[in-house]
Amino acid sequence: MPKQRVNKKSRVHDQVYRQGILFNTGIGQHILKNPLIVDAMVLKASIRNTETVLEVGPGTGNMTIKLLEKAKRVVACEVDPRLVAELQKRVQGTPYHNKLHVIVGDVLKSELPFFDVCVANLPYKISSPFVFKLLLHRPFFRCAVLMFQQEFAQRMVAKPGDKLYCRLSINTQLLAKVHHLMKVGKNNFKPPPKVESSVIRLEPINPPPPINFQEWDGLVRIAFVRKNKTLGAAFKTKQVLAMLEKNYKIHCSMKNIEIDAGFDMKEKLMSILDDNEFAQMRARTMDIDDFIRLLKCFNESGIHFS
Repeated sequence: MPKQRVNKKSRVHDQVYRQGILFNTGIGQHILKNPLIVDAMVLKASIRNTETVLEVGPGTGNMTIKLLEKAKRVVACEVDPRLVAELQKRVQGTPYHNKLHVIVGDVLKSELPFFDVCVANLPYKISSPFVFKLLLHRPFFRCAVLMFQQEFAQRMVAKPGDKLYCRLSINTQLLAKVHHLMKVGKNNFKPPPKVESSVIRLEPINPPPPINFQEWDGLVRIAFVRKNKTLGAAFKTKQVLAMLEKNYKIHCSMKNIEIDAGFDMKEKLMSILDDNEFAQMRARTMDIDDFIRLLKCFNESGIHFS
């Protein structure tokens, strides 16, 4: 006699479906339904009972409830008012009601509150801007455990010489220690996304390197536009020369430095690169120390990137 399939007890996101609320995949609503993955993410955050946790995109609250069990307070940022109502209904009449504070709106446009730990299953399209909003946030938080698209996560942890090493890699690693925790298959979400996912742990470097991040990012942006090109070639493009010459003239004006009539920005840049043995180097093989030294060489010669 064939076995009869037993219907599993429905979870909260199934109840949401029945109530007529469909998840909007256009804004990245893929609810993490596997309780083992939820538990693992919360465990990796090592939340203390004195800490405040920031959660972005709580959805129906599967992760939120687990966070409320561990933390002193949870601040959840959700853009969809329908899911905010479901989340609040879920904690209503429970001991967790007073521990949960919900911010309704776009997290990229909202001022981040004070928090110790961030745990989130992020909408993937805001991954990059959110990571840097998080890492530039003050005061420093202790750690973040975040779900990303798998390739994005691999770029975050890539090292010099790796195929996926890019501007995201070096900018993230400048500001934080980055660890890849686990891969997560698409069937762990409802509805399933089109891509595989990964969980990353970030620990901000405190104190941060003593550099201006806007300057740093301006330099790295130029170097990684064509990461396989030599720096000598990257700094010869018309757009780069025009931008740096404009910045140089502003710098000289503010410092009351007279510019020679025959001044040539291309010649000046090539001289800096050649004198410091950077002209033949390529961004794809350069590490953080290389870029810090390069930025110092440029700045000492009056070349600025912001």
